[in-house]
Amino acid sequence: MRVLVTGCFDIIHPGHIHLLKEAAKLGDVFVIVARDSTIERYKKEKPIIPEQQRLEVIKSIKFVSDAVLGSEGNGNQGYLQFALTLKPDIIFLGPNQRTSIDYLKKGLEDYNSEHVQVKRLDKIYDKFDLNSSSAIKDKIENQSKNKRT
Repeated sequence: MRVLVTGCFDIIHPGHIHLLKEAAKLGDVFVIVARDSTIERYKKEKPIIPEQQRLEVIKSIKFVSDAVLGSEGNGNQGYLQFALTLKPDIIFLGPNQRTSIDYLKKGLEDYNSEHVQVKRLDKIYDKFDLNSSSAIKDKIENQSKNKRT
């Protein structure tokens, strides 16, 4: 089975590793790392880590069979069209990814790819407080403010 995972992977944290580990239980994991321009467009902020560096880090994680950079500027339909070139059997979403399963299933129907399953990791990995890139960025910002005062 080919399991497709997509994401920004801006600051790698235990939640990312948990997602990739769980995906690997389902099959060989292929990752699409979001382009810098895509992150800017959807999150309205630049990533901390440049795309080539994020790609290299993701490729080095033992649960990942291969990783590629996403397509540039094609919107959600372009994303799905690009994702299908990797021939996934499963698209595996993180628990806090904004994409809905129903939206993806409809898109898969549009591309005659109903055979591709869409699954979501059901729970955020909460073993540690710093379980998201946002939480890490917030802590850095707060520590920086505290040093200035």
